[in-house]
Amino acid sequence: MKPLLRFVSQFGAQIALNPELVLEKNNRYYLLDSSVRKFAVGEFFYAGLYLGKVKNGLFFPSFNLLDMFAEVAANRVVLDRKAAWLFICGRDVFREGVVKVIGTKQSGEAVLVLNEFNECIGFGRLASGVVGSKGELAVKNVLDVGDFLRRERGF
Repeated sequence: MKPLLRFVSQFGAQIALNPELVLEKNNRYYLLDSSVRKFAVGEFFYAGLYLGKVKNGLFFPSFNLLDMFAEVAANRVVLDRKAAWLFICGRDVFREGVVKVIGTKQSGEAVLVLNEFNECIGFGRLASGVVGSKGELAVKNVLDVGDFLRRERGF
């Protein structure tokens, strides 16, 4: 569970998960309720709420996990409608698309990216232009909710 908690801490957040209800199977983490946990023995494909996986030493979160700590994360960026759409399409965000920066303003810091309705649409890393002039890169896209659709279509 350490990789999962370390990932969450990058955003200035903490989540309380009962270690007895978090199951790690083949480097994938699942959150189970107590009634399902007793049946999750042996081989299974999927159980409970998928939290993410570790691959090559890096933790790759699920959007379920991002949603779990989006409201308490210290490092967040809120985008306007147009920038949110471009972010979902896999694009980086420029300064003029950022409505609000909550928490850190240091280049390279991990931030959750929210739309104007405070829905988590992914995460990225702050670029040097987050408080700079117009036209500067503000957030480098790392993962967005459109990723799944792009993978399915082969883009």
